[in-house]
Amino acid sequence: MARKKGEPECCFDCVPCSEGKISNTTDSMECTSCPEDFWSSPQRDHCVPKKTEFLSYHEPLGICLTTTSLLGTFICVVVLSIFIHHHSTPIVRANNSELSFLLLVSLKLCFLCSLLFIGRPRLWTCQLRHAAFGVSFVLCVSCILVKTMVVLAVFRASKPGGESSLKLFGAVQQRGTVLVLTSVQAAICTAWLVSASPVPHKNTQYQSDKIVYECAVGSTIGFAVLIGYIGLLAVLSFLLAFLARNLPDSFNEAKLITFSMLIFCAVWVAFVPAYINSPGKYADAVEVFAILASSFGLLVALFGPKCYIILFRPERNTKKAIMGHGTTK
Repeated sequence: MARKKGEPECCFDCVPCSEGKISNTTDSMECTSCPEDFWSSPQRDHCVPKKTEFLSYHEPLGICLTTTSLLGTFICVVVLSIFIHHHSTPIVRANNSELSFLLLVSLKLCFLCSLLFIGRPRLWTCQLRHAAFGVSFVLCVSCILVKTMVVLAVFRASKPGGESSLKLFGAVQQRGTVLVLTSVQAAICTAWLVSASPVPHKNTQYQSDKIVYECAVGSTIGFAVLIGYIGLLAVLSFLLAFLARNLPDSFNEAKLITFSMLIFCAVWVAFVPAYINSPGKYADAVEVFAILASSFGLLVALFGPKCYIILFRPERNTKKAIMGHGTTK
């Protein structure tokens, strides 16, 4: 009941309660607010549970992202099988087969970690999703960085007095460099989880009639350091590969690395504004899309040309062809 101003007490209007409030009592003078997890019915006479929103496996967007993630994982397994089967061929051996195998495994982990961003956020998924994402991508980018450094070392060793550079990038040193770079990211993730761990969060501010389930990052600084470290390694890999792109070789892997890291950096630079401006579940969808797009970019750019030569142009998979002997330049 809303009394009319300037009229006797018996003069009133019947008005509906505002959103989020109800009245189920005849001649009530005020409305009652619904509990935090409830919202008013269309008739404003009882409270109903709020709708929940998160990136689900059962909706079209979640199904599409899940299928793409599993497809990328399957392609990684197929490419890894091709490389293992042809491990003794020149093109596999010339492009550092051990690092290539490790890179394919890390790419497979990158595809699989995107699944942690789909589904209702739990404590363990919130804690694991960014840690798995950070470590997987650093393992991947550090393999690319070491491959680029080896390309430069091999070229330098071909010059007079440059034999010592190869000793600095032997198999043990390569494994050690990848391990150290990945361990730094693992330490960052551990410090983040211990100091201010990500936790599930019910966001009721975005839409009043909905509960948006999301993962609060806990420490924005920790998340920024994790992303920044990946970016630092990616930019360093791109710069070294760019410097080595014109080295004399008929199959110069530095060109492939330059192109792949260009795709990688472009995807993650575009991710930042898109993530900030995406509401609710779409923020998780944007992050999953960035993970999948950058992973596919690395997979196709680095391994597509090699698989093409192995499967369809075996005459080019010889030591003579790779060394560029008998070709016109």
